[in-house]
Amino acid sequence: MMQTDSAQRFLFENTDIRGERVQLDQSLQEAFAPHAYPEMIRVLLGELATAAVLLSTTLKFEGKMTLQARSSGPVSLLMIECTDKRSFRGVARWSDEQLSPSDTGLHSLLENGQLVITVDPEKGKRYQGVIPLEGENLAGCLSSYFQQSEQLPTKLWLACDGEKAAGFLLQALPHQKDKDLAARTEHWEHFTVLAETLKDEEMLELSTEEVLHRLYHEEDIRLFDGETIKYHCNCSRERTGSALITVDPADIQEILEEQGQIDMDCQFCNTRYTFTEADIHQLLGTGQTHH
Repeated sequence: MMQTDSAQRFLFENTDIRGERVQLDQSLQEAFAPHAYPEMIRVLLGELATAAVLLSTTLKFEGKMTLQARSSGPVSLLMIECTDKRSFRGVARWSDEQLSPSDTGLHSLLENGQLVITVDPEKGKRYQGVIPLEGENLAGCLSSYFQQSEQLPTKLWLACDGEKAAGFLLQALPHQKDKDLAARTEHWEHFTVLAETLKDEEMLELSTEEVLHRLYHEEDIRLFDGETIKYHCNCSRERTGSALITVDPADIQEILEEQGQIDMDCQFCNTRYTFTEADIHQLLGTGQTHH
C-alpha cells in the first residue's frame, strides 16, 4: 500500500548524494478545508507546502520554517509554516476581482512576487533568505536559488493537482565518499537528468519505491522508513489572548463598547476565539483595565 502524507529519505550508495520524496494527501485536504480556495490557488499552495516540507527535511533544527510568497498580483500572499515535528499549516490571500480563469501560471498569479524563507530555531539565530520568483515554476525558482547560493547543490521537482501534492528533492552532501570532483559532478548530472524525466502523474500516483525503480533501477539505493507528515494548526485561546493584549487598550475598549465582545479568527484554520469584557479584564490583570 502506498504511503501517503509522508516524507521518505534515500541515499545513493557510494556517492555523496541524498534524496527525499514527499507525498501530501489527507494533510493537504485538511489545510484546504477551512478555506474556499479556487483550484489554481490550491495547486500553488499545495506545491508550496510540498516544497516547505522537503526543505525542512534538509535542515537539522528544532523550531519552525516558513515559506512565504508575496506579490502585487491576484494572489497577494501564500504562506506555509512547517515544524521539525513534520507538521505544517498554510494560508493564501487573493483578490476575486483580479483573478481570472486564465491566470494559472506562477507569474500571472504572483506578479512581481518574491519568496521569503525564514528559519526560526528554538535555539540559535533566525535565518532569512529572499528568493526571486524568476523561474518558470516554483520548483525552478527554488532550484535556482540553491544553485546561486553557496549552500549544497539542491534541486526540487513539485507537482499538485489541487487535491494531492508530491515533491522530489536531490541534494549533494559534503564530500566524503566521492573524492574525485569529476566523478561527483558526473553523478550529480546523471541523477538530476534522470529526475527531469519524472512526469507529474508519476510523482502524484506512484509510491516512492516505484519512482526510484523507474528512475534509478540500475543504482544501489538505500531507502529509509517514511516519516508521517500531518496538518496541524497550533493556534490556541491562550496564544490569541496573548496577541490581543498587545493591542492598545483604548482600541480594545472601543471595540468592546461597539460590539460587546472581541472576536479573533486564526488566519490558518479559521477557528474563532471570542473574548468578553470580563475575559479581557482578566487577561490585562487588575489595575490595567480601561473603562
